[in-house]
Amino acid sequence: MGALDHKLEPTVLTTTVDRLVNWARRSSVWPMTFGLACCAIEMMAVGAAHHDLDRFGSGAFRATPRQSDLMIVAGTVSFKMAELIKRLYEQMPDPKYVLAMGACATGGGPYYKYGYHVVKGIDRVVPVDVYVGGCPPRPEALLDGLMALQAKIDRQHVITKVPIIGAAT
Repeated sequence: MGALDHKLEPTVLTTTVDRLVNWARRSSVWPMTFGLACCAIEMMAVGAAHHDLDRFGSGAFRATPRQSDLMIVAGTVSFKMAELIKRLYEQMPDPKYVLAMGACATGGGPYYKYGYHVVKGIDRVVPVDVYVGGCPPRPEALLDGLMALQAKIDRQHVITKVPIIGAAT
């Protein structure tokens, strides 16, 4: 029990800036409409009524990187496509997150050994926050990956202390 528990009205809510901003960010993660192969079909299934992605605040798939803050890389990434993925990632506003979905996006998949044209994991192109395994992963696995991303957003710090040069500490 804190010192202010009995001094404030029952309608007053106290919190930190980090918790408030992170709650807003985690409750409105907007993914970009971006599918490359068979994993994209499972990603589309998550947006349907049976799995209801809207309850996580992520139902609004955006067609432009400037309006989205989550890139779900779903499928096989070739070296030609990797350049475009990097460009789309750079166009996204901060904070931005990447979710690698499926065996091909996380590590090259079945093309790893003989596919000279396939990137051996999207983490060689852009930084990945959450990996969702499977070939293709079930829609429930993508929902689990989204919840893992929301847990990661909850742990972020919004306000950072900037050291003042020349100040005594």
